[in-house]
Amino acid sequence: MDIPDTLIDLQRAADAEWARLTELTDNDEREAQRLVWFEAGARAQAAITEWAAAEGKNRYEVEVAVRRAVRHPESGSG
Repeated sequence: MDIPDTLIDLQRAADAEWARLTELTDNDEREAQRLVWFEAGARAQAAITEWAAAEGKNRYEVEVAVRRAVRHPESGSG
């Protein structure tokens, strides 16, 4: 599946916000970062849903392909 760079960039951003969240120990900072991560993830999900619908693709399969391309680029899929 040929995944647009915009979807990959959005998922990378969400993953980066998750990584920041996992490094925090202060509860207030974690809560603030959790919201940042949630919003980044929601943007990625909305874009995946929109693109899948426009292309007539299964949204779940697109999501899996995007995550694989971001998290396992060595597999050559994306």
